Amino acid sequence: MTVKAQILSVSEEMTAAERKISAVVLADYPFGGLASIQELAERAKVSAPSITRFVAKLGCAGYQEFQRRLIDELKEGARSPIDLRATQDISARRGFLPAYFERVRSRLEQAAADVPEETFEAVCALIADPKRAVYVMGGRVSDSLARFLAINLRLVRKGVHHIPADPEMWPDYIQTMTSRDVVVLFDFRRYQPSLLRFAETASRTARPQIVVVTDQWLSPVAQLAQRIFALPIAVGTAWDTLVGPLALIEALVVKISEDDWENTRARFEAWDGLRDRLRIDPSGDASLPASRRD
Repeated sequence: MTVKAQILSVSEEMTAAERKISAVVLADYPFGGLASIQELAERAKVSAPSITRFVAKLGCAGYQEFQRRLIDELKEGARSPIDLRATQDISARRGFLPAYFERVRSRLEQAAADVPEETFEAVCALIADPKRAVYVMGGRVSDSLARFLAINLRLVRKGVHHIPADPEMWPDYIQTMTSRDVVVLFDFRRYQPSLLRFAETASRTARPQIVVVTDQWLSPVAQLAQRIFALPIAVGTAWDTLVGPLALIEALVVKISEDDWENTRARFEAWDGLRDRLRIDPSGDASLPASRRD
């Protein structure tokens, strides 16, 4: 469990002073906890002993251990495939594929246990709201997940926009956003700085509801998000798995469609009717009706 997740898990047990400390740490996580104990006490307007009690509640022997855990999270979030390959551990006793599938299965189970049901329900409600436009984008690799979400959501509702990777196109999208709209960003280690710049600009300009799908070490974009999905992705190989985030996307789309099945069915029927009129074949190519062909 990350320090942030642990802070959130014990938030109900905190004193007023400890809540002030957690607010400062989480406002600029993890860097908010890397200041000296005196600086943190001054920012939170609490005493140094209050910070000592705060980190003890998180299971740390002292402030140094608390900071060491934060630094370890930073290092883990920046690890490259080469770094991960050096620690790869895949048993070959049953063959590579069964062993790999077993690891992925365990990550799915962990994701199911870690994602709060209230967060999932809240994000479903945001994305399903027809009064809100939905904008999605990811990084160099994770944008494939953003595209998958956009394609499926468009079958269920209107007003879904997949933001392209070209920053020159971003002002056009940001100018159309409002504070009611939802922005879903995908960012996994090693995090993409351009996504943070986009989120910062969108937050200052339009203040949309930002949802971040990231890993357990948390993308820097998470500090700007109203809702966060922090999913396990490490499987002990040079390549992290995105099976958990993909399953989350499928669950979101299925839940949203099932909750308003009458409208979903009507949209499917209209969609299929247009496909028939356009004579779209399985390859996705549209052709004219026979009477209009040369």
